[in-house]
Amino acid sequence: MQKQALHNLKGVWLLMRSIAVVSSSIATIVSTVLPLYLYFTFSTNQLMILFLLLIFGAFLIHGILTHILNDYVDDLSGTDTYSPAILSGGSRVIQSGFISSANLWRIGKGLLLLLGLTIIVLLISGYDKLGILLAVGVWGAVSYSLPPLQFSYRPFLGEWLSTFPSVLFLGLAGAWLTLDSLPEWVMQNAVINALFCIAWVMVHHIPDREADKKATPMKQTSVVWAADHFGIAYARLPALMYFTITALCAFWLGADRGVAALGVVAMAGASIYLILKMSMHDYEQVSAYEKIILVLAMINAVWLGIFI
Repeated sequence: MQKQALHNLKGVWLLMRSIAVVSSSIATIVSTVLPLYLYFTFSTNQLMILFLLLIFGAFLIHGILTHILNDYVDDLSGTDTYSPAILSGGSRVIQSGFISSANLWRIGKGLLLLLGLTIIVLLISGYDKLGILLAVGVWGAVSYSLPPLQFSYRPFLGEWLSTFPSVLFLGLAGAWLTLDSLPEWVMQNAVINALFCIAWVMVHHIPDREADKKATPMKQTSVVWAADHFGIAYARLPALMYFTITALCAFWLGADRGVAALGVVAMAGASIYLILKMSMHDYEQVSAYEKIILVLAMINAVWLGIFI
């Protein structure tokens, strides 16, 4: 029984892909909650409860539900079978024998039902903001992976219609639940962190481009689309484009947040430099650089949270 319990815990840990959740969801939460602690008069207990609530939601939606649905669908299409599976290629819980595809789907359907009922109860009970935040998170997970939408299999739609709004609303959540109105810095931080997230996700897709092309249906990510239209060297184009947009947000921050703007330019610029250095054929190198970019994403989020 103890071995089985440890086996199950390891499976859950692999499924959550915590490094991805921390560098995207948790980072964007910190980017909003940290200023509330540093520059506002909320009690530490109040902010701690808020922080823990948002972290729980992030791991439940982004860490568990999103990855359950993504792993299930990518196993059916075959892309995870062909993936080099360094950082990309899903959590590998199916391929490693921790759980069958059918059982993972059963858990996913049960979790979707539970979350759907929770959203209805929250809206009926007058907790509109929590209900909306939860609904956006569920939308991101469902629309990204499940047919008929399955936006992760369509160029540009997965990042803009699923991932971006999900991370954006998570970034807004801390201030939306505590303040009477949203200051501009909240929107700036949330948008920039969401852009940084979809940018590094494009790097994440680079090692999987051949596996994605072999999938049935073909998983035509923005990376696959760019490589097919312009050549292998342009597989980096979506990431470069999104990091450039991120860097340009420094003009939005302006002189009032000059230090924050410098940080954004530095983190996005360093990411662009790494992407330009990558060999599109060296998956080990791409994954190693991706790890650095994940660290830069977390630094960027904290930097924005300190200098508002």
